[in-house]
Amino acid sequence: MEQLQTIKVALLGFGTVGGGVFELLEKRKEEMPDKIGVEVEIKKILVRDKSKKRLGIEQEVFTDSWNEIIEDEEIQVVIEVMGGIEPARSYILEALCAGKHVVTANKDLLAEHGKELLDTAAKYGCDLMFEAAVAGGIPIIRPMKQCLAGNDISEIMGIVNGTTNFILTKMSEEGMSYQEALKKAKELGYAEADPTADVEGYDAGRKIAIMASIAFHSRVTFFDVYIEGITKITEKDIAYAKELGMRIKLLGVAKHIEEGIEVKVHPMLLSKEHPLANVADSFNAVFVHGDALDDAMFMGRGAGALPTASAVVGDLIDVVRNMKFHCNGRIGCSCYKEVPVKKIEETSSKFFMRLQVKDKPGALAGVANVLGNSGVSIAQVVQKAGDGSFAELVVITDVVQEGSFQDAITILGGMSMVKEISSVVRVYA
Repeated sequence: MEQLQTIKVALLGFGTVGGGVFELLEKRKEEMPDKIGVEVEIKKILVRDKSKKRLGIEQEVFTDSWNEIIEDEEIQVVIEVMGGIEPARSYILEALCAGKHVVTANKDLLAEHGKELLDTAAKYGCDLMFEAAVAGGIPIIRPMKQCLAGNDISEIMGIVNGTTNFILTKMSEEGMSYQEALKKAKELGYAEADPTADVEGYDAGRKIAIMASIAFHSRVTFFDVYIEGITKITEKDIAYAKELGMRIKLLGVAKHIEEGIEVKVHPMLLSKEHPLANVADSFNAVFVHGDALDDAMFMGRGAGALPTASAVVGDLIDVVRNMKFHCNGRIGCSCYKEVPVKKIEETSSKFFMRLQVKDKPGALAGVANVLGNSGVSIAQVVQKAGDGSFAELVVITDVVQEGSFQDAITILGGMSMVKEISSVVRVYA
C-alpha cells in the first residue's frame, strides 16, 4: 500500500480557539486521508508556558520558542490563533517569507495590516487564508472571493458581533436594561470581563473593513470605518422601535456607490420584515447584494471554540489541497481597485431622534422649522405626553446627508425649548 504523505502543521496559541482547532483536527484525523489524500499532524504548538500540563497531548508537542517552528523545514503550514497585532504580525510575515502557508483567525491584524500580509504571501507564492477572521464559523470570505466572483457586489451588511446581538436581543425580548443584559452576557461567557471592543463596535468595525475590501476590490482598513457602539441604546429606544414595527441591531454596513465606498458600524433600526432583524441571541449573519445574485444571507454561529475552528480547519484543508496539486497562492489579494472611502458626514441615512421638548404650543413647529432649514425632511412624528413641563417627541426623518442632520442637531441642542436630545439612531433605508 502506498505510504500517505503527512503534512506537518504548527499551531500558534492554545486558548479557546486553539483548543477548538486541535479538538476538531483530532475528530477528523481518520477522515483526512479520504478528504484530502494526506494525513495532517500538528507537530508543534506555541504557548507561553510549555511546562503546563494539558490532558491528552504529549508534552513535547508544546514549545515556547518561535525559532523551533520557523527553522523546522518539516512544518509547512502555520495556524495563527494568538490574536493581537504583535508578535502575530512578525510571526506570520516570517512564516510566509520562509515559504510556509498561513491560516489565521486574526481580524485585528488583517483589518490593519492586510495589504502587507497579502503582498508578502503573493511574493513568496504562499496561501494566506483567513475565513475565521470574520463571523466565526459562517463562510463568507471564500464565497465572496470564489462563488460570488461573477457579481458586482454593491452592498454588504451584517450582524457580526455575537455579544452585542445577545444584549440587544435580551433588551428587546425580555425588557432588560443595557446593564442587565451585559451582566447576563458576561455570566454566560458571551462577553469578556472588559467588553469594550464588542459594545463600542470595534470588533464589528474590523470585520466590516475586511469584508468591504473583498467585496469592493479596494483596500478598506479599520481606520476608515466610522464606528458607534450600543452603550447609549435604552429600553425606551427599544420600545419605540417595536411600536414602529422595527428592531434595533448593531450593524456593519458597507456600500459601493458611484462617489465611493461608505463603511460604518452603528446601531440601526430595521424593519422586522428584514431577514437580519430576526437574527437573535449570539448568532451572526451577513447580507450581500450583488447585481447577478440579487440578495443572499449567510447565518450561523459567529464565535466560540468549535464554530471558529470549523472555519480554520476548512482553510487548512483548502491549503493542503492546493499543496497537493501545486497551486498555492492561486487566490490572493482581490484589491485591484483604488476607490475612495467617504467621510461619515458625506454619507446619507434616515434617522430616529428622541427629544424632550417644552410642553407648550409651537414646540413641534419649532423643531420642524430647524430641521427644514437644515434640509432635513420629516417622515414621521410621534408625540408622547410628558410631566406637564416637557413632552417626548420622536422624529423619523427621510434620507438626509449626515452633515446636514448633524448641523440640525447642533442647532436643536442650543434651543431653550429643547431640554435634551435623548437619542439618535440611524434607520436602514
